[in-house]
Order: sequence, then C-alpha cells, then structure tokens
Amino acid sequence: MTAAFSAATTRLSSTAVLPLQTLDPNEPLDDLDWLDETIGDARVVAIGESAHYNAESYQLRHHLLRYLVERHGFTAYAMESGFVEGWRVDDWVRGSADPLGQVLADGLTSLMGPWTQMRAHLEWMRQHNGAAGRPLGFYGIDLSGSNASLLPGLDAVLAYLAQADPEFQPDPDIRETASTFAAASVFSAPAAFAAYLELAPESRDALTAGLDALTARLTERRLDYLRRTTADAYERALRSSRLTVTLDMAVRAMADGDQDAVLSSRDAAIADTVEWIMGREDRVLLAAHNGHLQRWPLTLPGMPPATPMGLHLADRLGQDYVVIGTTTGTGHTLNSGADFYTGTLFTDLAAPQPGSLDAVMAASHDAPFATDLRQLSPADANAVRDATQQRFGAFYSPVSPLDAYDAIIHLPHVTPGEPDPTAVACSPDEVQQAFASQ
Repeated sequence: MTAAFSAATTRLSSTAVLPLQTLDPNEPLDDLDWLDETIGDARVVAIGESAHYNAESYQLRHHLLRYLVERHGFTAYAMESGFVEGWRVDDWVRGSADPLGQVLADGLTSLMGPWTQMRAHLEWMRQHNGAAGRPLGFYGIDLSGSNASLLPGLDAVLAYLAQADPEFQPDPDIRETASTFAAASVFSAPAAFAAYLELAPESRDALTAGLDALTARLTERRLDYLRRTTADAYERALRSSRLTVTLDMAVRAMADGDQDAVLSSRDAAIADTVEWIMGREDRVLLAAHNGHLQRWPLTLPGMPPATPMGLHLADRLGQDYVVIGTTTGTGHTLNSGADFYTGTLFTDLAAPQPGSLDAVMAASHDAPFATDLRQLSPADANAVRDATQQRFGAFYSPVSPLDAYDAIIHLPHVTPGEPDPTAVACSPDEVQQAFASQ
C-alpha cells in the first residue's frame, strides 16, 4: 500500500484538533483564541475556501474577520472579487446611501455577492464602522468584469483621465473594441470569449496597444495628475489600468491556448494588488480560493503547475504572510461543469478521496475544527505530509500541506449559500434566470 493510501486510515491526534464551537459570526469568539499564536504579528492573514459560494465559507470568513478586527486591530478585508467594483462596496460599508441589494449585485464580481451570508458580512462591517475610530475597509483584489470584460476597468481609467487630463482625447476605438466582447456577468463569459475570437488580429493588437498607451500616459504624467486630483484617485486609476492590461493579456493568452499564462498573469497581478492594499492598511484579512492563497504551485486538471498569488506573497512578505487553508467533508460544492452556465450552480460532494488532506481531516473530528500545522507532533506531521492531494470543489490537486499552509480549518459538511432575493433582483437578467432555475 502506498503512503498516500495508508494516510486514508490515519487521523490526527486529539491534541492537534482545535474545535470550533460555531461558525455563526454573531456568537462569542473565544473558540478562535488559537489564532493569536498562529498569526503572530503577520500583516496579511489569508483564509481559503475549497470552492466558491458555500454558506459555511462565507460564515467562517465573517467569524474570523470579527475576531481579527476586535482582538488584533485588523483594518481591511480583501476578497477575491473585482478591484474596481469593490470601491462601491467600500463606500457602502463606510456609510453610502446606495441600496445594499444593488451593492451586492454590482460591487462583487463572479457571483460572489448575491448571497444572504455576504449581506450579513457587509452589514456587520458597516455597523462596526459606525462606531469605529478607524473604519474597516473593503477591497476587491481580482481582475474586474468577472475576469471577462475590460469595460469596468477601462471605464474607471477613462473617467479619471477626463478629470485629470480633460484636453486629452482617448482613441474611441479602444472602448468600442472592448465593448464587442463585454460580459454582463460570469454567465456570459463564454460568449464574451467567443466574441473576442471573432475579432480580427489587427483589432486585438490595436486594443492591446491602446491599453498600454493609457497606462504609459498615467505613469508618465503622474506629477501633473497629482496636482489636479487626489493621490488616492490617481493610485486607484493606475492600479485599474494595470489590472485591465493584465486582463487583456489573459484573454489574448486564452485565444492562443496558453492557459498557464492566464493563471500566472492573473495571480501575479492580484499579488501586486494585495501589496498595494498593504500600502494603505495596517493588517489585512485576505479571502480567496485555496488555490490562489497556497504557498505551493497550483495544478488544475489538464494543465501544468502555475505560480499562485500565495507564492508571490510569501516571497515578498515572508513571515508577514500567514495562510489558513480549508478542507471539506460532504455536502454540495460549486459545479465546475458546463451546465453551471445553464443554472446548475452546485453538485453533490461525496466523501473525500482516500489519501487526500480532506480525508485525513474528516477522519479526525466530526465537527468544524482547526489545526495549527506548525505545532504538530511528529506523528501528526507525518500524517499530513503523506496527504499529497487536496480537493478543490469536485477535483483534486497535488499539494504539500506543510509547505502550502500554516493552519487548516476543516468544514465537515458544506451547503450552498442562500440567495439574497434583493440582490438577485438587482442583477442582470442572466443571473436572475440562473437563480430562478435553482
């Protein structure tokens, strides 16, 4: 029997199990005291998820944020969602009058927003800020337009240039070309990519050159623009421009069949965005998929290993970057098949595959719990080390857990998030249709 499969019958000792009494973010926080030693003085603490849209993942992140804000003075929550769109969320948690349903629909990308658990999270942030000496900020770290449309980022850049450089006349063909493959939501991403493939090569090249020229103009005229606008407005526009260039690069790479370049360019860019946030905030809770956060190459089915954001941040930040991964037992998970786009958002989650990290964790305790991977006994460390696969939704990816993570939180049963009716009603028609089929 191989080491991987012998791990299937292995469980962690009771000393490695740190039970979580609840995932309810409104309940007492004392079951998270173990975090004090785990995170130390790290400026960025990352909390992962095995798949998007599970209710328990939203609740866990909310629970952790409360603890880190109230006990450790964290000042920002950064999430795997569009950078430009996230400004609207940040405005709301700081007191804007926008309807929350619209904020959930428009301010969070890739379907991250229209869930009651996300609503509760933002409501808590806003309530906290109402009495806080220093407001808690919200940031999106990802490419905008649900990783499909250039328009949100491009429009943010053009709006800034209209203010900072009113005599400048951008080439209208840039936006016109970008609009030919815009996506209203994640559901129209495949159609947007198909439309991009229909563009003539010279149109693609002109679009890329035009986006590069806008970024160059922002960079070259920095001092002029800072005299005409705030530094914050300038920095947001420049970051938006760079992320838009990255998205254009990713779409071009997809058209060329280079999926590795897509992952690599996206994760390097979102690592840059996290560093940008660190220039504004003291301590940050970073929430994203395990695959982005891990300090280990990310391997997706049929693709070579890619360098995730977590490896970039570990290289740049050292001990200032702490990663808490998650594992799951049974329940329902994000449907990664083609029928997701027709409204089948979730699929059954079977018991973990023998030999996987999820299986070791599932065998160790039957309720939510954490384990600090840096405090394991030799026997427990061996059990984790032998688990060389981790489940991401419905597929498995190679991993070295002791290298990838500082701690693990196991969720024994995960369920779909609960749709927020108001947010769904404010969403594009294609989103409403997908939720209507649930």
